[in-house]
Amino acid sequence: MKILITGATDGIGLATARMLVDQGHEVLLHGRNDKKLSDVVAELGEENTEQYVADLSQMEEVDKFAQAVAAEHDRLDVLINNAGVYSAPSTVTEDGLDIRFAVNTVAPYMLTKALLPLMDESSRVVNLSSAAQQPVDAEALSGGKQLGDGEAYAQSKLALTMWTYELSHHVAPVVVAVNPMSLLGSKMVKNAFGLDGKDINIGAEILCRAALSDTFQDASGKYFDNDIGEFGDPHPDAQDREKCEALIQKLDAIIQ
Repeated sequence: MKILITGATDGIGLATARMLVDQGHEVLLHGRNDKKLSDVVAELGEENTEQYVADLSQMEEVDKFAQAVAAEHDRLDVLINNAGVYSAPSTVTEDGLDIRFAVNTVAPYMLTKALLPLMDESSRVVNLSSAAQQPVDAEALSGGKQLGDGEAYAQSKLALTMWTYELSHHVAPVVVAVNPMSLLGSKMVKNAFGLDGKDINIGAEILCRAALSDTFQDASGKYFDNDIGEFGDPHPDAQDREKCEALIQKLDAIIQ
C-alpha cells in the first residue's frame, strides 16, 4: 500500500508511520520541519519512505505539496490527514485564517480534493477528528472572528467531520473521520493540558485499522469514536446535509 501521512514527525502521526513501515507499506511522510522530517526518514529507512515538507497553515504550500505528490505518483491508496494545531504564538495565518481552521480543516480538505485523481473506490481518506466538537461559526472559519484555543480547535474538528460526511456523497474513495481517543500523550495534549496522556500507540493502531482493515471498507461518511471503540454519532451538525453543504461551499470559496 502507498500511504501518505500528514504531520508525521511526532505524536500519533510518527507512531502510525512506524507501524505502517514495519508492516511493509510505502509511506509518504509530511512534516513542517525539514530537519525533523529527515530524522524520521533516517529512522524508518529511505527504502520505504519519501518526505514532503510543507507548512499546512499556508494554502500556497498545501497546493505545492499536492502537486509534488501528484508529480511523483499516479496512485495513492490511503491519505491520512493527521496534522493538527491546538495553539500557536500567532493564531492568524498569512492567508488571514485562524491557524486551527487552516491546518485542521481547510488544508486537509484542499489536499484531499487535489489528490482525488490519484484515488479510486478502493482508496481511503482518514481524517483525524476529535471528541471536542462545537458548532462552527462561519465568520471564524473565514478568518473574520478570533476565538480562544479550545473553541477554535473544537470548531475546526467539527468542520473537518462535517466535510468528511458531505464529501463522502460525492467521491469514490472511502472518507472517514476518526477520534483516535481523547487525551492521548501527544505534544499537543501535553502543551494544552499539561498531561502526559495515554499511550500514543492507541491512536496509531486505530489509524492503521482505518487505513487498512475490512471494518472500514464500507465506512464512508462515518465517524469512528475510539473513546467507545466503535462507530458512533458525531455532533448532530455533522449529519445535517444542509449545514454540511453550506460548509463545503465556504471551504471551496476559501481555497479558490
